[in-house]
Amino acid sequence: MPESLLINLHRALKAGIGEFAGWVTAMDFGDPIKEVLETRNSVTIFDISHMGRIRLKGKDTYRLLDYLIPKDLTKIGPNMMSGPTAFLNENAGFKDDVMLYNLGEDEWFIVCNAVNREKILNWLNNWKVKLGLDVEVIDETFNMALLALQGPKSPEVLEALGGKDAVDLKIMNFVRNVKLLSKEVFLVSRSGWTGEEVRSSGYEIITTPKHAEEIFKKTLELGAKPAGLIARDILRLEMGYVLYGEDISEDINPLEARYWVFSKGKTGYLGYEELRKVMKEGVDKVRVGFRLKKKVRAIPRHGHKVFIEDVEVGYVTSGNFSPTLSRPIAMGYIKSRYALFGLEVEIDIRGKRYKAKVVDFPFIKV
Repeated sequence: MPESLLINLHRALKAGIGEFAGWVTAMDFGDPIKEVLETRNSVTIFDISHMGRIRLKGKDTYRLLDYLIPKDLTKIGPNMMSGPTAFLNENAGFKDDVMLYNLGEDEWFIVCNAVNREKILNWLNNWKVKLGLDVEVIDETFNMALLALQGPKSPEVLEALGGKDAVDLKIMNFVRNVKLLSKEVFLVSRSGWTGEEVRSSGYEIITTPKHAEEIFKKTLELGAKPAGLIARDILRLEMGYVLYGEDISEDINPLEARYWVFSKGKTGYLGYEELRKVMKEGVDKVRVGFRLKKKVRAIPRHGHKVFIEDVEVGYVTSGNFSPTLSRPIAMGYIKSRYALFGLEVEIDIRGKRYKAKVVDFPFIKV
């Protein structure tokens, strides 16, 4: 089982070490609740090097991605990102949801979910052969670390690291040839998966493992707090962001998930015909949020059933306690005829039912 590229630093910082998506990494640094609030109100640094990082090179790279990606890539110029988008299977189910980076000159970069890294590598290699395309698929996961600097004070920290040229980036843009701590990084992007990239500020940094460790340490000296994957999971849930394997899978399509990873006017991509069919016929279930009362201490978890009186109408895919809202929240799927925001339902948590309201995303203000 691979370990985080910064695992020794995490151990030195007394992080709670655990396993996620087949990786050994930092789950928390003492108190995930505090880590969530630090992210929302100040600044935190995450090691997310478990995510897959894949580089595509060659004259047919755009053709390959244009066929496999349902979003319109014609508007994604150099130093711009497309995402979140996805690779769909033939049935329009999620192969994976990904972020794309246009590096220019027939070169693109993909960040995919850790659990799907090998699957996506094989997927890309298989399709380049099937389509007879000239594309080199390079797994950079173990060569480059990935950090996320998130929160309203992240611009101050980034500038103190030397990243003045990246501070004012627009969302979903990135810069290369930037030096942090006097060393050049692969790229710095205005992005994240905590919600702070849209609510306040958030950046992601891709660089060598050794340099990433130096940056991580320095951010702590500059006032950032370390945060782990438990806090990150709560943060993404508060925004209504999905987690692959929990909220989406190969058996869920974008319309059921209400996850707009495709462009309305684009046609001809893999899964398009099936998705078009779903658009015409409609869906039986859709993804919604569930907000419980503040005094409730029970937490909805994956698989918990949702009821209206004695009728089972849905199920939970992920849930947690929201420190920002001081109440339990969850997301899941409900039969489409019951998908009415404001509707009261009950969630069965270990044999006891708790009232919840059906709500839209995000759970917190943007």
